[in-house]
Amino acid sequence: MNERQLRILRELGELGSVTAAAEALSMTPSAVSQQLQLLQRPIPVPLTEREGRRLVLTEAGRALAAAAVEVETALARARRVVDEFVDRPDADVSVAAFHSAASTFFPILLRDRTGSGRPRLSLADEDVARDDFPKLTRDYDLVIAHHLDHAPPWPAAVTVSTLLLEPLDVALPAGHPLAAKAHLTPRDVAGEPWITVHDGFPLMATVHAIAAAANRRLDIVHRINEFAVVAETVAAGGGLALMPRWTTPRHPALVLRPLTGVPARRHVDVLHRPERLARRAVRTVLAELHRAAAAVQRGADG
Repeated sequence: MNERQLRILRELGELGSVTAAAEALSMTPSAVSQQLQLLQRPIPVPLTEREGRRLVLTEAGRALAAAAVEVETALARARRVVDEFVDRPDADVSVAAFHSAASTFFPILLRDRTGSGRPRLSLADEDVARDDFPKLTRDYDLVIAHHLDHAPPWPAAVTVSTLLLEPLDVALPAGHPLAAKAHLTPRDVAGEPWITVHDGFPLMATVHAIAAAANRRLDIVHRINEFAVVAETVAAGGGLALMPRWTTPRHPALVLRPLTGVPARRHVDVLHRPERLARRAVRTVLAELHRAAAAVQRGADG
């Protein structure tokens, strides 16, 4: 039993013939008869009967046709509720981001949200391994994630748009001997103590690439994921580190130097389930994120 079959039964009862019902529904009479047969199968009492050459509703058929009116009314009300929800400009939108992206994008999203008609934001930081970002799309409308150039693509179950292609630089104290160089190579930095993220997090692939290019194992002395803490540790002489060029605040005691000889760039992406963009409010926030990313890059380049 489905909505279409109930609609056919209702039209048959109101119009009095298969031909008239078929014409009203833009169907063929044979298609109407087939749908009525499918409707009849699970019902133990006849819904229609012959009255001369006409097919008419039985008492059970008339009762079900009356119920069909209620069903259509309820479905129309449900569709209207869904349409209003989908098209609401001020609906709730949840956004998750890893730490450095959160510190960059969340303040921009929160500015100028006064007045009516703006999505209501629910923001969360999620410091997870690279492979766990797609899972977050179950719980959040938009998930800001990151991965390196040579990492596998995100799974097909999520839709992806890129906010930034962000270079990864070597962070070192301003007084370090290597700070005098305009660019650094893997051989320049491989003999230094290192501060890295934990295993499974995106930047580790570039750390491994540095070691491979220099043909030596790096001396990893500290494991810290939060870049603000990394910056303070580098400034205190704890070692060198990779840091994103645009999405981490500049530390007055540090310098950043580009790294040559290995891929050193990360993608800052927005992940979401395809159906999330059916909602107007989610589309609005996604557009705001892209405008924010363009402003971040312009400001950094300037």
